[in-house]
Amino acid sequence: MLTLWIGGFLISLLLYFSTQPCNGILLFGPSGTGKTMLAKAVATEAGANLINMSMSRWFSEGEKYVKAVFSLASKISPSIIFLDEVESMLHRYRLKTKNEFIINWDGLRTNEKERVLVLAATNRPFDLDEAVIRRLPHRLMVGLPDARSRSKILKVILSKEDLSPDFDIDEVASMTNGYSGNDLKNICVTAARRRIIEIVEKEKSERDAAVAEGRVPPAGSGGSDLRVLKMEDFRNALELVSMSISSKSVNMTALRQWNEDYGEGGSRRNESFSQYV
Repeated sequence: MLTLWIGGFLISLLLYFSTQPCNGILLFGPSGTGKTMLAKAVATEAGANLINMSMSRWFSEGEKYVKAVFSLASKISPSIIFLDEVESMLHRYRLKTKNEFIINWDGLRTNEKERVLVLAATNRPFDLDEAVIRRLPHRLMVGLPDARSRSKILKVILSKEDLSPDFDIDEVASMTNGYSGNDLKNICVTAARRRIIEIVEKEKSERDAAVAEGRVPPAGSGGSDLRVLKMEDFRNALELVSMSISSKSVNMTALRQWNEDYGEGGSRRNESFSQYV
């Protein structure tokens, strides 16, 4: 079972459902770091119902959809209203829908018995306007996983795979500095695919040889013919899968600066939240 540890955030969220709520938390950081997965995990750990707002219904139904979501959230409280890509949903050009959302959001403070939290996620917090930022007092940066976290993420991804006796997950973790959780998944998929490619190439070679010699082609291989995963598979995968986020990119620089200016990992606490298993 995948769980995520993010310091005092989970404790604060659990306390939220038994004390005066803050009503708004923002998760921000580069793509592929598990912000959406984190939202689902904390809802489960907090025993809250998660309502994942639909981008398509937001743009097609507007204010009607917003009212329905907040009404449902109140009825099934404790609940979490999750907005992924919040900068797109609460953009200025959707002013009527945005205003309706804020009116209902502010209304959460009028009923202390209801426990409804707005949990938002974004890759671009600097595109949010001040009205939205002000209503998200807890702003947490979900950064790239460190070596320890990468090792644990790899263990979860590879939990059902047969690995060679000399396979070293910690070594793979050390080779993937700067890779996000999503990047690690892509590496594992690419490494596993190498075994299938080998089988396909072997079967083609045997089939061509049989046809050339006038023999009946051999039967195809089954899933049981897959060999174990080796370190070499991952070294090969690393040559094919590059990290999707550069620590020196303009976006990462902007995220770090926004974290320093507005986030809880800024000058008050010079750290970002990383994902754990």
